[in-house]
Parts: sequence; C-alpha cells; structure tokens
Amino acid sequence: MSSPRFFLLVVLAAVAAAIAQPEMVTPGAPKTGTTRLLEVGAKLLQHDSPLAPMDIHLVGFHPLKDDPQHQMEAHHFCRQVNEDFAQCVLFDGHGTEARLNGIEYIVSEQLFSTLPAEERRYWHPHNAEILSGQLVGPGLPAVAEVALMRRKMNSYGKTWHVWMNGDALPLGPAHLAWSFNRDGELRPELLARRDQKLEIDTAEKRRERQELVKLARPQQGVDALAAAFPGAKPIPGVVDAGASAVGR
Repeated sequence: MSSPRFFLLVVLAAVAAAIAQPEMVTPGAPKTGTTRLLEVGAKLLQHDSPLAPMDIHLVGFHPLKDDPQHQMEAHHFCRQVNEDFAQCVLFDGHGTEARLNGIEYIVSEQLFSTLPAEERRYWHPHNAEILSGQLVGPGLPAVAEVALMRRKMNSYGKTWHVWMNGDALPLGPAHLAWSFNRDGELRPELLARRDQKLEIDTAEKRRERQELVKLARPQQGVDALAAAFPGAKPIPGVVDAGASAVGR
C-alpha cells in the first residue's frame, strides 16, 4: 500500500473514531408487552402534558462549573413561557432513545437584574454561546435561527445536570453547568461530532450572527471559568460585566 493512501486511511479512521459515540445501554429488563400496551393506552387517553409545548429545539454545550473539563453536548427542548422566561428539559440526544439528563431555565437580562447577588452566581451568560455559533436550532432556516438567537441575546441560564457522561445511571448529586465564553474552551472533537451529526457548519453560523455583536452587553459570569482555560481567546462582543466596570 502506498504511503499517501495509508496516511489517508489513518486520518479517516481517526476522524471516524472522533465522531463515533459509544452506545450507552441503560441497565434494566426489556419492556414487557404489558408495559408497551399501557404506554399505548396512556398516549391515547391522557392529554394536556406539560411536555407538549416544549417544541423549541436548541443544541449547545455545557461544562460543569465545578469541573470545567467535564463537557457535554446538550439538547434543549424548551417552552417560551413569556417574553422573559423559558424552561427547558435537557437530553443527551434528540432521538426517541435519548436520555433526560438535566433542566435549564432561561431568563432575560431584565429578570436577571432582579435576582439577589447570591442567586446570580448560579446563572451563566449566553452571549458567547450565540455569537460563537455553538448554540444552534436544528432544522431552522438561517433567517429564522438568527431571529431566535437575537431574542436570546444578553439572557442567562440556570442549568443542572443530573446524569453525567459515561455513567450507566444518574448517580450522585446534581451538578451546576456553565457556558463556554472564549474560543478554545470547548473541546474541538465535541464540536466536530455535533456538526457532523447535524450536518451544520459552526463557522458559518458564526458569520451569519455577526449582526448580533452590536446587541451584546457585558454580562456577569463571563470570566467565571477563565482560570480553567488559560490559553483561550476572547470572542468579539463577549465581555465580563466586572471587567467592563473596571475599564470605565
């Protein structure tokens, strides 16, 4: 086998390994016929589920605030309760077998400003997720997606994950998650895997959202994980509110 061809095969194998995810099987006995029959009956007879309006699908990434190297892809299924508040259930994927692994509440800048100082430390900023192209709305046309992201500018999220990567079951306490606020914090293989799976281009998303940079205001929490990622680079428009105040 020629060297160039061998090298190409090695590269392709490495990319495939980075994209592939090991299948996680939840422990437990297979569903019985009775269980499946009860599920069908419930679907036919029970209505008014609070999950029904949770039809806004967003995909982003979260590090744990107390362990920033533990990073995960997060599929949000959200309901916009009003103009200032949304609530989301989080899954590790978007198929019918995806596992529920957390919750997120989203508040506008105005609602965030009403929170006590002690409470604010639980809420992560969203501007970097939006302007970097990390946060996406799968299946939405570019114009609609940018419009959706515009409405989330300067907002904050409070996220708890209860099922950690690699665990067969949800173990231990819930963990507060955070946002990535600089280029170089998110592991590149996670981004590549997500983009390949959803057939999107994060770099293109970032270019499409340049018009939103002018809307960005300094946010609290941008620098919360800065010490964990010393080599990371600033994202234009993403500024910590504390750093902004010092610079005045």
